Amino acid sequence: MRRGRSNYFFALCAILGLAMASNAVHSAPLQRFEEGEFGKLPDGKVVTLFTLRNAKGMSAKVITYGAILAELRVPDRNGTTMSVVLGTGKLEEYLKGFRAPAAIIGRVANRTAKARFTLDGVEYRLPANNGANHLHGVFDKVLWQAKALPPGDHEAAVQLTYLSPDGEEGYPGNLTVKVTYTLTDDNELRIDYEAATDKATPVNLTSHAYFNLAGQGDVLDHELWLAAARFTPTDDELIPTGQLASVKGTPLDFTTPTRIGARIEQLKPKPGGYDHNFVVDGGGKSLVLAARVSEPVSGRVMEVRTTQPGAQLYSGNHLNHGALCLETQHYPDSVNQPGFPTTILRPGETFKSTTVFKFSLK
Repeated sequence: MRRGRSNYFFALCAILGLAMASNAVHSAPLQRFEEGEFGKLPDGKVVTLFTLRNAKGMSAKVITYGAILAELRVPDRNGTTMSVVLGTGKLEEYLKGFRAPAAIIGRVANRTAKARFTLDGVEYRLPANNGANHLHGVFDKVLWQAKALPPGDHEAAVQLTYLSPDGEEGYPGNLTVKVTYTLTDDNELRIDYEAATDKATPVNLTSHAYFNLAGQGDVLDHELWLAAARFTPTDDELIPTGQLASVKGTPLDFTTPTRIGARIEQLKPKPGGYDHNFVVDGGGKSLVLAARVSEPVSGRVMEVRTTQPGAQLYSGNHLNHGALCLETQHYPDSVNQPGFPTTILRPGETFKSTTVFKFSLK
């Protein structure tokens, strides 16, 4: 009898032990932040990978090369999680020229006409890397320094810093740039930008993330709404004319939700799709809703809020429309357009901007 009771006691203990172990697994705290090595540059410097996680099943991976958002995993309406930005898990592919890196762009994003500008009476010449014009800069191809920020109860963040030396690409001033990626439990990926300089210089920073909310295929069936009644017309080299024009009656009218592919043929053969800067309604003064993108099959919805005055819509024309970009920014060629909001940062001033990508389901 005692032996039976003893066996029963041990069996009960085993069951309770398994239950406790199971509960321990399920109650394990969320690991919001993780750091590891992504690879090494040819000179032996280590590229670090940071993983941010939230309580809703989202995760973001950021690497110190180019401050690239290498992955952004978002659940769909069925709970299936896929990355909604184009990227690669191999550093070698980025170094060889991956065609769609979700990198931080600067010192001046977008195009600068004739690869030159005049500031305070001095002409500065930049590399002509887009025909006769300058495009984007080198921030996507440099190694940034990074540190994890103390995690909050509902978010995780990493801050990346880069010192762009005086004369880099021809720009004046030592420019210190800080970019902070924050993933919140509200399914928001927030990017905060900050910059300071010791000489007057143009600054226009953005993320060149290529989004595909389906995680595969093209984006022609993505539905887009833009809070933009105007855009900046351009010449054949996509350099703004200096005017602001209405989108009404053009293929650029997304003031009501419209499929990306609905009128894209009207923009071919040149520029081959969307590659236009839109004037954000009420933009440039506070954090405002600039865009909403939805994908019908997955049910994923992305809202874009920004403090910037403009947003460049690019429909992945060199990728057969396999992704779209919404680059929150100042207008292209602002340094040569006195009628545009200024991009000049001077000593003693601090450049600050914020863009938030918020995800939901419908």
